Amino acid sequence: MTVDLTGREYPAVGPYHVGSEDIRNFATAVKNMHPLHHDVEAARAAGHKDLVAPPTYLVTIAQRAEALMVNDPEAEVDFSRVVHADQRFTHHRAVVAGDELFAQATVTSAKELAGNRLLTTATEITNADRAPIATITSTLLIRG
Repeated sequence: MTVDLTGREYPAVGPYHVGSEDIRNFATAVKNMHPLHHDVEAARAAGHKDLVAPPTYLVTIAQRAEALMVNDPEAEVDFSRVVHADQRFTHHRAVVAGDELFAQATVTSAKELAGNRLLTTATEITNADRAPIATITSTLLIRG
């Protein structure tokens, strides 16, 4: 019998130190050549203290937090049967090089649908002072 994980919180992961080269590499990998992601002077001219991470950059830290759920034996996630069904980002402020971030995942929904399972997590990204940076909502479909 599958355990209902709805409401289960996993420990926060971090700190994750955001670096300029990480931002540049991620932006290049996703083919985002906007100057704010590559040119410190352009970022400073726009009012930021350093390079600005692309909006989807936080998936790199969210996945670390979500891995605790994926690897939880009670979650019964067979990763070979997982399809990434949905991902949404709600940003509270820009992420910039020099940030120190933490991520905590909570299972917000666990459903059975046509022999498959849908697990949805909300991962709260905060800074070192625990101020909110972003919320990433992710849904995994585990095929039956």
